[in-house]
Amino acid sequence: MEKEVLTQKKADVEALTKRMKEAKTIVAFDYIGLTVEQFTTLRRQLRDAGCEVQVIKNNISRRASEGAGYADLAQYFKGPKAVAFSNNDVVAPAKIIYEFSKQNEVVKIHAGVVEGKVENEKGIIGLATLPSRETLLTMLAMGMLQPLKDLAVGLNMLTEKEAN
Repeated sequence: MEKEVLTQKKADVEALTKRMKEAKTIVAFDYIGLTVEQFTTLRRQLRDAGCEVQVIKNNISRRASEGAGYADLAQYFKGPKAVAFSNNDVVAPAKIIYEFSKQNEVVKIHAGVVEGKVENEKGIIGLATLPSRETLLTMLAMGMLQPLKDLAVGLNMLTEKEAN
């Protein structure tokens, strides 16, 4: 019986290690105090964005994070934690959990991994508060167009001055 339990735990660690290595973003957060309905709502929001959330035993999480090369993340697995994973969108899990935590004070982001780099709470919240991709592209385009606009205004002023 005991060997079966150890074999199962070892398999769980291996599966989680593989999952952590494949994920672009991992976010560890507190969830204790949420009702089942609230946690289901958060899970649904994450699933709609292509992310997954799972509650995993801390011992398994610590061993898997060390096995995946994220030893600095292992220290955050103390007390009940949920872990969100995203294999596609780097920003989505951080943004969704951060927005959810504004309405539910018991949800607190602790740490995570962003494209292979372990980040603390500030790093994950910084990622979550970035403007959207479309907003950043608009800001870039406006920055690139401003010198052209200034040049056009200047040339127009020169042509008007010469016409007078």
